[in-house]
Amino acid sequence: MLVLAIETSCDETAAAVVRDGRTILSSIVASQVQVHAEYGGVVPEIASRKHLESIVPVVEEALKSAGVGIDAIQGVAVTRGPGLVGALLVGIAAARGIAVGRGIPVAGVNHIESHLLAPFLEQEVAFPYLALAVSGGHTHLYRVDGIGSYATLGQTQDDAAGEAFDKVAKLVGLPYPGGAVIDGLASSGDPAAIRFPRPLLHDGSCNFSFSGLKTSVLTWLQKNPEAKSGQELNDLCASFQAAVCDVLVGKTALALEQTGIQRLVVAGGVACNSGLRGAMERLAGQRGVALHIPRPALCADNAAMVAVPGDYYLSRGLAGGRDLDALPSWPLDRITRELAAAGL
Repeated sequence: MLVLAIETSCDETAAAVVRDGRTILSSIVASQVQVHAEYGGVVPEIASRKHLESIVPVVEEALKSAGVGIDAIQGVAVTRGPGLVGALLVGIAAARGIAVGRGIPVAGVNHIESHLLAPFLEQEVAFPYLALAVSGGHTHLYRVDGIGSYATLGQTQDDAAGEAFDKVAKLVGLPYPGGAVIDGLASSGDPAAIRFPRPLLHDGSCNFSFSGLKTSVLTWLQKNPEAKSGQELNDLCASFQAAVCDVLVGKTALALEQTGIQRLVVAGGVACNSGLRGAMERLAGQRGVALHIPRPALCADNAAMVAVPGDYYLSRGLAGGRDLDALPSWPLDRITRELAAAGL
């Protein structure tokens, strides 16, 4: 099946053409980073307006880059949630319009589900596997038994890891988005220079908490206001990043022990972080675990990943219909329950 996939959950307008849920023919992403940078974060209304401006040109570019016309598309997959409701509605409206105009099915896909299945665009991964979804809005651990079959093992109790990166970057005066900037500065810093706390690391659960860590950085800066430049800033970034990575790795290690699963997927925007990638590679080597982390372009928000579950649902007649609505809050476990209730 030749699928046109659309992603507009936050501040990237993306479209892709993917064959059989595996082969990327094109993947186009229009970023809004520069638009939101002056506000230090995503402004939902502005994001929605930018999606309206970009959606048609991005879809047209995806088709052109793939070398196909709209008549060749056999199904449409679109992010239905979770995300910003106004942003989601732009993508859903575009997907429904194309589906109605072409007389083809459209499937609404979960954004986090797409991240967890992104590795399939590069290689097959055997089920079951453990998955860490770590991004600006989510930090969750899942057991993945198949497409449409997910169980939440742990989740953040407050801030997501990516949100903590951006907030700490703002505290020290770094530009938005701050995660990549902190990662770059951390490479020249000493991760042992400041001993920040590792929240919930030893509580026996697979849950996360990053709000206290962020507050700890704020308190340290109040006592050391000069540490916003030079080597001291590098050391602060390295120490903060080490604390986040220790928590993410520690909780993932616990989940691996509890489940006995020997396959691990790390996905989402924070999976681009070099410190986290290196730490997860060391964990996998120590535990003899098969590790799958998509290349950075597939970790960041994109539409190609939406086509993996989208193709699965479309090819099995599980499309959501042309009356799709947005689901700004959509836990993965709900998908599992609904499919099970339908006997699928």
